[in-house]
Amino acid sequence: MSALGSIDGLTAAIHAAPERRDWVIGLDLSLTGTGWAIYGTDGFRTGLIKSTGKKGTSLLERWCRLYDITVQIMEVVPRGALVVIEQPAYSQTGGSHHDRSGLWWMVVQDAMQARHNVVEVTPGGLKKYATGKGNASKDQVLASVVKRYANADVTDNNVADAVVLAAMGARSLGVITEAALPVLNRAAMDAVRWAA
Repeated sequence: MSALGSIDGLTAAIHAAPERRDWVIGLDLSLTGTGWAIYGTDGFRTGLIKSTGKKGTSLLERWCRLYDITVQIMEVVPRGALVVIEQPAYSQTGGSHHDRSGLWWMVVQDAMQARHNVVEVTPGGLKKYATGKGNASKDQVLASVVKRYANADVTDNNVADAVVLAAMGARSLGVITEAALPVLNRAAMDAVRWAA
């Protein structure tokens, strides 16, 4: 059991944290380039956390890499911010699937232990909010994000996904409402469990 005593205690603590309650960070986790986007009082801030792995590394080396990525991510998360993270694509089982899952859980654990409200959005939900289609390609999402959020510094697909996640979180808090966002896109919000 955690130091907070129970899941109910953790949930209560998450909702009690007063700092940056109107800020949101979107996280698109990747072993090679995690995109992040913060939406706050000054609009969007974005970035990419890069990492390089090697074949044949030991278990300790793999864990150290995941730990390092997690630490870098948590360093950019504003205290008390809503964390919106892309849900793992459960259909992907090749490559470093196990390590990607490990990274996802390490980030979720650290964010929850830091008393953030963490919300997950499916890959299809992210795509639908961005483009109106739940099966859109990454490049279609990127093009839509660059057009809709011209004030966000979008450098690649991972950052584009993070911007969408942050925008969804900001809309859930009522701090952003994209005027030209079609009803079809906004329907993606209904499939997300916004409360912890």
